[in-house]
Amino acid sequence: VLQMSVWPENAPETPLVVSIDFDRGEPIGLNGKTMEPVQLLEQLNEMAGAHGVGIVDMVENRLVGMKSRGVYETPGGTVLMTAHRELEYLVLDRITQEYKSLVAERYSKLLYDGLWFSPLKEALDEFILKTQETVTGTVKMKLYKGNCIAVGSKSDYSLYSEKYATFGEDGVYNQKDATGFINLFGLPSKVRAEMLKQAK
Repeated sequence: VLQMSVWPENAPETPLVVSIDFDRGEPIGLNGKTMEPVQLLEQLNEMAGAHGVGIVDMVENRLVGMKSRGVYETPGGTVLMTAHRELEYLVLDRITQEYKSLVAERYSKLLYDGLWFSPLKEALDEFILKTQETVTGTVKMKLYKGNCIAVGSKSDYSLYSEKYATFGEDGVYNQKDATGFINLFGLPSKVRAEMLKQAK
């Protein structure tokens, strides 16, 4: 069945680590070497396919509602998608990242259904382009026995700050502020609990 990949159990015992460079969401380099998108994907197909990455055996719903089973090979695509998502984790704020995941699901359904030129797809294109303005950086991926694991990412647009993410003592913000936040954030649950108690 497989044309580009090996089954994970037949993959090498030694993992392969690759780095992918992105510029505004577009993959532009592999292992420090700038490449055109097609060349980059072809090389990733070879590398990831040799490690059993990207084999998808699924039962899916077609547009008309019938179910069909397909075995797909997406070695390079799997690595790119996983690396891209990892970089977004680093550079997008929480609510934008959450909403983009909803958009991505709807977007992929539009494409699957052949609605490339639909007004909704065109509108979503603009949203996606906006979210990609800071998706620039490098992600390292480890390929091993069918797994594609992010092992590091860096970006000049990183929103991660160790000094802000600490749970220890620091001078960045007052840890006591959490008390008021917890009280306010939990207020709807408290009100509901009191209502349920009185309703019994």
